[in-house]
Amino acid sequence: MSKILLHACCAICSGYPISFLKDMGYLVTVYFYNPNIYPSEEYNKRLEAERTLCIYSDVELIEGEYETSLFYEYAEGLENEPEKGKRCDKCFELRLRKTAELAKQLGYEYFATSIVISPHKNYQKLTEIGERISLEYGLKYLAIDFKKKDGFLKTNQLSKKLNLYRQNYCGCEFSIRR
Repeated sequence: MSKILLHACCAICSGYPISFLKDMGYLVTVYFYNPNIYPSEEYNKRLEAERTLCIYSDVELIEGEYETSLFYEYAEGLENEPEKGKRCDKCFELRLRKTAELAKQLGYEYFATSIVISPHKNYQKLTEIGERISLEYGLKYLAIDFKKKDGFLKTNQLSKKLNLYRQNYCGCEFSIRR
Protein backbone atom coordinates (compact mmCIF):
# COMPACT_ATOMS: atom_id res chain seq x y z
CA MET A 1 0.00 0.00 0.00
CA SER A 2 1.46 3.37 -1.05
CA LYS A 3 1.57 6.17 1.50
CA ILE A 4 0.45 9.67 0.55
CA LEU A 5 0.77 12.93 2.44
CA LEU A 6 -2.34 15.01 1.75
CA HIS A 7 -2.01 18.71 2.42
CA ALA A 8 -5.32 19.89 3.90
CA CYS A 9 -6.32 23.51 3.58
CA CYS A 10 -9.45 22.93 5.69
CA ALA A 11 -11.79 20.14 6.76
CA ILE A 12 -14.48 21.20 4.30
CA CYS A 13 -12.13 20.68 1.37
CA SER A 14 -10.33 17.58 2.63
CA GLY A 15 -13.28 15.31 3.52
CA TYR A 16 -13.89 13.82 0.09
CA PRO A 17 -10.20 13.71 -0.96
CA ILE A 18 -9.40 11.62 2.13
CA SER A 19 -12.11 9.07 1.38
CA PHE A 20 -11.30 9.07 -2.35
CA LEU A 21 -7.61 8.38 -1.75
CA LYS A 22 -8.39 5.67 0.80
CA ASP A 23 -10.76 4.05 -1.71
CA MET A 24 -7.90 4.11 -4.25
CA GLY A 25 -5.82 2.07 -1.82
CA TYR A 26 -3.55 4.77 -0.41
CA LEU A 27 -2.54 4.96 3.22
CA VAL A 28 -3.44 8.62 3.84
CA THR A 29 -1.78 10.95 6.30
CA VAL A 30 -3.19 14.48 6.48
CA TYR A 31 -0.87 17.46 6.88
CA PHE A 32 -2.52 20.65 8.12
CA TYR A 33 -0.06 23.39 7.19
CA ASN A 34 -1.65 26.79 6.65
CA PRO A 35 0.43 29.73 7.88
CA ASN A 36 -1.65 32.00 5.65
CA ILE A 37 -4.78 31.76 7.81
CA TYR A 38 -5.66 34.97 9.63
CA PRO A 39 -6.38 35.63 12.45
CA SER A 40 -5.16 32.92 14.84
CA GLU A 41 -8.72 32.37 16.12
CA GLU A 42 -9.74 31.43 12.58
CA TYR A 43 -6.73 29.14 12.28
CA ASN A 44 -7.73 27.34 15.49
CA LYS A 45 -11.33 26.83 14.29
CA ARG A 46 -10.11 25.29 11.03
CA LEU A 47 -7.57 23.11 12.80
CA GLU A 48 -10.18 21.81 15.24
CA ALA A 49 -12.50 20.93 12.35
CA GLU A 50 -9.63 19.07 10.65
CA ARG A 51 -9.00 17.11 13.86
CA THR A 52 -12.67 16.09 13.97
CA LEU A 53 -12.60 15.01 10.33
CA CYS A 54 -9.40 12.97 10.72
CA ILE A 55 -10.78 11.14 13.75
CA TYR A 56 -13.96 10.37 11.79
CA SER A 57 -11.94 9.28 8.75
CA ASP A 58 -9.49 7.23 10.84
CA VAL A 59 -6.40 8.87 9.39
CA GLU A 60 -3.33 10.33 11.03
CA LEU A 61 -3.16 14.12 11.25
CA ILE A 62 0.15 15.97 11.34
CA GLU A 63 -0.22 19.54 12.51
CA GLY A 64 2.30 21.84 10.87
CA GLU A 65 3.73 24.91 12.48
CA TYR A 66 1.72 28.11 12.31
CA GLU A 67 4.51 30.12 10.70
CA THR A 68 2.71 33.35 9.83
CA SER A 69 5.96 35.27 9.36
CA LEU A 70 6.98 32.84 6.62
CA PHE A 71 3.68 33.40 4.80
CA TYR A 72 4.17 37.20 4.99
CA GLU A 73 7.70 36.76 3.65
CA TYR A 74 6.33 34.81 0.67
CA ALA A 75 3.52 37.35 0.11
CA GLU A 76 5.69 40.46 0.49
CA GLY A 77 4.98 42.97 -2.26
CA LEU A 78 1.88 41.04 -3.38
CA GLU A 79 -0.55 42.26 -0.72
CA ASN A 80 -2.70 44.13 -3.24
CA GLU A 81 -2.86 41.32 -5.78
CA PRO A 82 -6.38 40.14 -6.59
CA GLU A 83 -7.61 36.73 -5.51
CA LYS A 84 -6.28 34.03 -7.85
CA GLY A 85 -3.27 36.24 -8.57
CA LYS A 86 0.45 35.99 -7.86
CA ARG A 87 0.03 36.16 -4.07
CA CYS A 88 -2.14 33.03 -4.17
CA ASP A 89 0.42 31.26 -6.36
CA LYS A 90 3.14 32.03 -3.80
CA CYS A 91 0.90 30.82 -0.99
CA PHE A 92 0.22 27.56 -2.82
CA GLU A 93 3.93 27.17 -3.47
CA LEU A 94 4.76 27.64 0.21
CA ARG A 95 2.22 25.10 1.41
CA LEU A 96 3.01 22.50 -1.26
CA ARG A 97 6.76 22.93 -0.73
CA LYS A 98 6.40 22.31 3.01
CA THR A 99 4.23 19.27 2.25
CA ALA A 100 6.86 17.88 -0.13
CA GLU A 101 9.63 18.52 2.43
CA LEU A 102 7.72 16.57 5.07
CA ALA A 103 6.77 13.79 2.65
CA LYS A 104 10.44 13.37 1.72
CA GLN A 105 11.51 13.42 5.38
CA LEU A 106 8.93 10.77 6.31
CA GLY A 107 9.74 8.53 3.34
CA TYR A 108 6.49 9.03 1.45
CA GLU A 109 6.48 8.62 -2.31
CA TYR A 110 3.37 10.74 -3.01
CA PHE A 111 1.86 14.04 -1.95
CA ALA A 112 -1.26 15.95 -2.96
CA THR A 113 -3.45 18.82 -1.80
CA SER A 114 -7.13 19.19 -1.01
CA ILE A 115 -7.11 22.80 -2.25
CA VAL A 116 -7.94 21.60 -5.76
CA ILE A 117 -11.47 20.58 -4.73
CA SER A 118 -12.51 24.22 -4.41
CA PRO A 119 -14.33 25.60 -7.45
CA HIS A 120 -12.59 28.91 -6.64
CA LYS A 121 -9.09 27.50 -7.18
CA ASN A 122 -7.26 26.85 -10.42
CA TYR A 123 -6.61 23.12 -10.71
CA GLN A 124 -4.13 23.53 -13.58
CA LYS A 125 -2.09 26.17 -11.72
CA LEU A 126 -1.96 24.04 -8.58
CA THR A 127 -0.94 21.00 -10.62
CA GLU A 128 1.89 22.94 -12.29
CA ILE A 129 3.19 24.09 -8.90
CA GLY A 130 2.87 20.61 -7.37
CA GLU A 131 4.59 18.89 -10.28
CA ARG A 132 7.45 21.39 -10.32
CA ILE A 133 8.03 20.90 -6.59
CA SER A 134 7.78 17.11 -6.92
CA LEU A 135 10.71 17.15 -9.34
CA GLU A 136 12.81 19.13 -6.86
CA TYR A 137 12.18 16.57 -4.10
CA GLY A 138 12.15 13.38 -6.17
CA LEU A 139 8.51 12.68 -5.25
CA LYS A 140 5.30 12.13 -7.16
CA TYR A 141 2.62 14.80 -7.00
CA LEU A 142 -0.74 13.11 -7.34
CA ALA A 143 -2.74 15.44 -9.57
CA ILE A 144 -6.38 14.55 -9.04
CA ASP A 145 -9.15 17.03 -9.69
CA PHE A 146 -11.28 16.12 -6.69
CA LYS A 147 -14.12 18.33 -8.03
CA LYS A 148 -14.89 15.69 -10.66
CA LYS A 149 -17.65 13.13 -10.11
CA ASP A 150 -19.49 15.42 -7.67
CA GLY A 151 -16.48 15.64 -5.33
CA PHE A 152 -17.34 19.16 -4.20
CA LEU A 153 -20.93 18.11 -3.46
CA LYS A 154 -19.74 15.00 -1.59
CA THR A 155 -17.25 16.94 0.53
CA ASN A 156 -19.96 19.45 1.46
CA GLN A 157 -22.38 16.68 2.38
CA LEU A 158 -19.79 15.10 4.66
CA SER A 159 -18.98 18.42 6.31
CA LYS A 160 -22.68 19.00 7.02
CA LYS A 161 -23.05 15.48 8.39
CA LEU A 162 -20.14 16.09 10.79
CA ASN A 163 -21.20 19.69 11.50
CA LEU A 164 -17.72 20.96 10.61
CA TYR A 165 -16.79 24.62 10.86
CA ARG A 166 -17.32 26.39 7.54
CA GLN A 167 -15.26 29.47 6.78
CA ASN A 168 -16.41 32.29 4.52
CA TYR A 169 -13.08 33.40 3.04
CA CYS A 170 -9.97 31.71 1.68
CA GLY A 171 -7.76 32.36 4.66
CA CYS A 172 -5.29 35.23 4.56
CA GLU A 173 -6.01 38.72 5.78
CA PHE A 174 -5.77 40.00 2.21
CA SER A 175 -8.60 37.71 1.08
CA ILE A 176 -10.85 39.19 3.77
CA ARG A 177 -10.46 42.67 2.30
CA ARG A 178 -11.46 41.64 -1.21
